[in-house]
Amino acid sequence: MLKPRRALLGVDDKRGLVEFATGLSGLGVELVATGGTARVLTEAGLRVVPVSELTKVEEMLEGRVKTLHPAVHAGILARRDRTEDLATLERFAYRPIDMVVVNLYPFARVAASGAALAEVIEAIDIGGPTLLRAAAKNWRDVAAVSSPDQYREVLDAIGSGGLAPDQLRELALRVFQLTAAYDGAIAAHLAGVPPPAPQPWPSRLALTGSLRQVLRYGENPHQEGALYAAGAAAGGVAAAQQLQGPELSYTNWLDADAAWRLCQALPTPAAVVVKHTNPCGVALGVTVAEAFQRAYDCDPRSAYGGVVGLNQELDVEAAETLRGHFLELVVAPAITPEAALVLAAKPRLRVLQVALPSAPGDWDFRSLDGGFLVQTPDCAADPQASFTVLSRRSPSPAEWSQLTLAWQVVRVVKSNAIVLCRDGTAVGIGAGQMSRVESVQLAVARAGARSQGSCLASDAFFPMPDGLQVAADAGVRAAIHPGGSKRDPEVLAVADQAGMALVATGRRHFRH
Repeated sequence: MLKPRRALLGVDDKRGLVEFATGLSGLGVELVATGGTARVLTEAGLRVVPVSELTKVEEMLEGRVKTLHPAVHAGILARRDRTEDLATLERFAYRPIDMVVVNLYPFARVAASGAALAEVIEAIDIGGPTLLRAAAKNWRDVAAVSSPDQYREVLDAIGSGGLAPDQLRELALRVFQLTAAYDGAIAAHLAGVPPPAPQPWPSRLALTGSLRQVLRYGENPHQEGALYAAGAAAGGVAAAQQLQGPELSYTNWLDADAAWRLCQALPTPAAVVVKHTNPCGVALGVTVAEAFQRAYDCDPRSAYGGVVGLNQELDVEAAETLRGHFLELVVAPAITPEAALVLAAKPRLRVLQVALPSAPGDWDFRSLDGGFLVQTPDCAADPQASFTVLSRRSPSPAEWSQLTLAWQVVRVVKSNAIVLCRDGTAVGIGAGQMSRVESVQLAVARAGARSQGSCLASDAFFPMPDGLQVAADAGVRAAIHPGGSKRDPEVLAVADQAGMALVATGRRHFRH
């Protein structure tokens, strides 16, 4: 059991500092502190030894160097069970330090504020991580306290006889998690200042995040799960505020993200209904309420119990419309107080507000057995000017509008993906089939009579003409696909024979 006799304190976040230091002092712990921390404690009436009294050197370089001295680090790193370590301390007249209380400069907050690079550089903590890592390395003899959230537990343990080995090890673990995330945030920020080279892949990549929520379970009840927010700036769905409803599950978060990503890519007002990360309804409208109802009507059977994404403020009219359906969750950029009162009548409906967009340029990650894949996100717009009309007939202005909408939607549907749009709605969606023709058949079946006069988007080229033939037989009037198949001439022949307009984008949008 560790009952510290001497503690070194140097904190940027001074929440609970005076109370904690007072508790330590009352337990007989000598307090050593760095500049700002020492001033706060002295003003509170506590007896504090300035760190410069240990080092015999004043702080220098505008505070860049305070604790980087053998008098400090030898006192932390000396192993108490090794007589030679203790003899070294005695030879240099150094004393052991049994506790390090440090939290770090707020690098992520400064970086996210848009501060100039020089200010961001000054927010990189050097002494703090060094002190914490030294204490964590020597955790059997030194307590490494890295957050105000740990103060109460530490005081209680010392007052009850001392910190147990498992508590010391847990404190050390928290330190290494903290410093790994801290360094990862710095590396990620500096990789984008100035903009990275065409091949910005680092030789080593650290994934960092802040725990937001421990979930009830993962995809299934026998799996554990948690939500982490990534990046220097809190934004996107991971930073959303839950306004009402039960705790979100692992699959709720996935569906909310899918709905949010798609609706944000659409012109306002627009609504998306998602099931199992695939949209089952997408629509534009004069109001967001109209957009939602039209999206729901795309496929009411699939939309039952779905997740809804709205791309503009959720108002009373939309809330009244939503209230008439059984839904799991709705996510929107803002919600009026009046709308919140309406939705409160459905306490089981989860409501998320995503007030802050995610940082641009984030990478996409997918786990593998023993590793992970990384790619840049598929978020670049495909301008209509880059498209090529292949068929004898060009799309009409109305068809261009529906083709553009279908091409935006198909980007987020699991491949093989087919989307049919008509009158500003996605009337038929075929997702995740093993052959493209089956995806066409599924989309046509879901659309029913609405296939007549609709426009089709395919996330990749048609490998055979049969898929487009199914669409033509169902009355589809225009189609858009990347092109690039050796059978493109056969696919084009189907389009021309049916009087369809056929457009090539030159860019694929697989989503596995």
